[in-house]
Amino acid sequence: MTRAWRPILLATGLPAVLLGLWWALTAESTSFFNPPLARILAQFRQTWFTQPFGESLFVHDVLPSVARLLAGYLVALAIGVGLGVAIGSSRALRAYCEPVLEFFRAIPPPVMVPILMLFLGIGTPMRVFVIATGCLWPILLNTIEGVRGIDPVLRDTARAYRLGRRSMVRHLVVRGASPQIVTGARQALSIGIILMVISEMFTARDGLGFTVVSFQRSFAIPEMWSGVIILGLIGVLLSLVFRAVTEAVLAWYLGYRSAQRGGA
Repeated sequence: MTRAWRPILLATGLPAVLLGLWWALTAESTSFFNPPLARILAQFRQTWFTQPFGESLFVHDVLPSVARLLAGYLVALAIGVGLGVAIGSSRALRAYCEPVLEFFRAIPPPVMVPILMLFLGIGTPMRVFVIATGCLWPILLNTIEGVRGIDPVLRDTARAYRLGRRSMVRHLVVRGASPQIVTGARQALSIGIILMVISEMFTARDGLGFTVVSFQRSFAIPEMWSGVIILGLIGVLLSLVFRAVTEAVLAWYLGYRSAQRGGA
């Protein structure tokens, strides 16, 4: 029983301590910009889960933001892995593309938002594109490095067994690079959440970032803080989903590492 509860206690212990500190330090606060946590939590449900639920801010602003985040993230994942496998597998293509990759990687995605607005407008395509371009680089670069790092002996063995190109990509290249791909995908998820908010701050009319900024500009401070809490909860939820997917995809790798540690 104790061992079963241990991961839950480890995962929730520090957040509980931090919330307790936040509650205690702001309990007597009279600051307009730093209201008590109790007041923020009291506004939380009233702000985001009003009745009827279909007309609440959660449905109107939060869910569309998450949908745009997932759309941009999945586009970046597909393009990043595809290009990364191709570039990482070819030394000539890698040498040809590297200067261009380094150039675009050095440009912060938020800088591109005003430019993209000129071409894509201020709607959903622009926001999805911003998220996708920001998420692309960590996935792409990690995939390239993962493919480059595959043991040459494994490649020679695959050739000796006359594996076809498609089978080699599927069973050797992608699988061998998958730990590095997952590392890039995890970095991209955090970047995607940041860009989701930033892309909605530019002349948007809906979305979580737009709503939080609207609260700030109208001096609805407790409501603004409740939006920040929503953002944090989205990050935690997506992280848990990502971890579950990772454990399923990398079951072979995690088992291999566990066996190595057991044999050490």
